[in-house]
Amino acid sequence: MGSEASVPPARAGEHPALRLAAGLVLLLGCAATPEPDPRYGPVENVLEVIAVLRVHVPDDTYRFEPARDFTGRNVYRSSLLRLESLELLHAEALRAGHMDAVIAFAKARALERLRAFDLAAEQYRIAARRDPTLKVEALRSADVCDSLDRAAKMAVGLDDLAGDGEGQLPSDTAPEAVILGFEERVQLLGETGDACAETHYAAVVHEEIERADVARARYFGGLRKVLPDGNVRAIGELQRVVTRHSESKYANRHMIALADLYADLAVEYVDAYPPESLRFDATRFRELTDSASRLYELVANQDGTPEKLEASRRLEAFLAFALRVDRDRFTP
Repeated sequence: MGSEASVPPARAGEHPALRLAAGLVLLLGCAATPEPDPRYGPVENVLEVIAVLRVHVPDDTYRFEPARDFTGRNVYRSSLLRLESLELLHAEALRAGHMDAVIAFAKARALERLRAFDLAAEQYRIAARRDPTLKVEALRSADVCDSLDRAAKMAVGLDDLAGDGEGQLPSDTAPEAVILGFEERVQLLGETGDACAETHYAAVVHEEIERADVARARYFGGLRKVLPDGNVRAIGELQRVVTRHSESKYANRHMIALADLYADLAVEYVDAYPPESLRFDATRFRELTDSASRLYELVANQDGTPEKLEASRRLEAFLAFALRVDRDRFTP
């Protein structure tokens, strides 16, 4: 009795409240936001980025897709972003400038693989000014990037192909002038490639030559209805791309593009000469369908390629079209 009377009523009611408070604290602690995955945090060391980039500088990106980091992003793009983030987050630590040359050189290596050749040349020259040990290689790379930039700027833009609206092309975009421009572009790239054949720039030059050849084929493909013998020329240019770049990582895409052209020509032929008409030439139609089908099948039969499914679906759709034409032609 004495012991019970010695405990004040208010104090006796505190025990459940304390237990509830402790439980809430524990619950809130368990429900707190977890620490972010350190793999996705900003890097803290310049060498960490440079080490990854250095591994992939020699990669043959003409024959193989560019490497990707753990986030799935292009490794050259991700390296550039991390270097820029590092400069921003650790500006105070980098203020002395001891790493400026190294960072500029690494950014240039990434930029040249992203086709920002003018920016890469600028970063190389910054590196050459800031660090004498990098000067020779940086200036050599800057000269290569200057040549690649000049070649890239020789490309014919879509606006240049607009013409005057009456089927007349500007004189500087006539076939003869355009071909000359593409040949000059490829010649400049070839000279650049010869000068750096034993370096990682060989793959970059091959990629640029491929882009020039594809742009040339697209020029004739876009104007095939305007130019004399435009269809024949468009086919020839795409065949040239397929032959010259059979080792490219985009070889299957080039074959699909050629197959698409044959398929378009087949559809246009049927529109111009309905299958039930007397002017329909079954032999001519069969040549177009066989060419398209054969190319689609070549790609569709290559296991493990991303274009396999695309080619398979296009082949199915095209065969359905060809069967419909045969039905319309031979059904009484």
